[in-house]
Amino acid sequence: MEKPLIITMGDPTGVGAEIIVQAVRAGTFADLARPLVVAGDLGVMQRAADVCGCEFRVQSGSRSPLASDEIFLDDFSLPVHRLSRLDLAQQRYGQPDASSGRAMADYISWACDVCIDGDAAGMVTAPINKQALQAAGADFPGHTELLASRCQVDEVVMMLAGERLRVCLVTTHCALREVPLRLTTERILTTMRITATALQKQFGLEQPRLAVLALNPHAGEGGLFGDEEKRHIVPAIEAARAEGLDASGPHSADTLFWFASQGQYDAVICMYHDQGLIPLKLLHFDDGVNVTLGLPIVRTSVDHGTAYDLAGTGQASPASLIAAVKMAVEMAEKQERGTRDAVRGNQGL
Repeated sequence: MEKPLIITMGDPTGVGAEIIVQAVRAGTFADLARPLVVAGDLGVMQRAADVCGCEFRVQSGSRSPLASDEIFLDDFSLPVHRLSRLDLAQQRYGQPDASSGRAMADYISWACDVCIDGDAAGMVTAPINKQALQAAGADFPGHTELLASRCQVDEVVMMLAGERLRVCLVTTHCALREVPLRLTTERILTTMRITATALQKQFGLEQPRLAVLALNPHAGEGGLFGDEEKRHIVPAIEAARAEGLDASGPHSADTLFWFASQGQYDAVICMYHDQGLIPLKLLHFDDGVNVTLGLPIVRTSVDHGTAYDLAGTGQASPASLIAAVKMAVEMAEKQERGTRDAVRGNQGL
């Protein structure tokens, strides 16, 4: 049997369980090349099935060695590894507390460890509440930092992706005024290195084409609108090229995305959060996928939050989760194939 993908249930008071139920009951995952296992809570999954109008039953034990139980959603079954037994009376939609925060951390940690041990092919994460995570004692701003720490990785890159566009961020969640202060030649170069390596190993691209954006309008207009291009971005691009990377720029952000959306580049290196996410969400609002590059494991995530306004209604769209699962399957296939080819090469086969 192929190694499974783990889906973490996310915030028990958000839409995570509901979008899992919606995706499974629609038969979306029936023909996947990888089996799935949910890391979560049976009670929360049953409540999600109820609000989605889905028939639900539980069978103790599972066909998957990684799962404790099997749940049945209408005509489809799904292995679940129970990691929490939350009191649903205290788990009110949109009001996560320390217990739900602890559960979120447990789902992520277990899934990550199973991937590191080589028992799972990758993990797909449903959305969490960062404040609840920290209230439970997990001293991390979010998923990415927790995973990087658990994988003992110092540098990772946030990539948002769809069929037409991939964007990778040099800086992520900070005030706009802090962006120029955080940009350095080494940070930009590190982003390019991690991006290129991940696109080779996990996406099967032999020589990824990277478009590097400018920070300022018109790429600084020769220093008239800023000198970050000259001081940091150009030196980073030159260093990347010297290492053999296919990197071009600095490109003006107001024109580059059209060319990237037409397939002329494999990824766009963006200097700050909204520079990349505005065009990405314009093209992939429903089916965008958040990918963490630089980890030794495959990790994708939905490209949306806990959607408390929809939690408990059964109306949240599972489109981003479906896209995240399918992308994780493809990444796992490419990564395992690359590993097998490398082993054969070392053995002279």
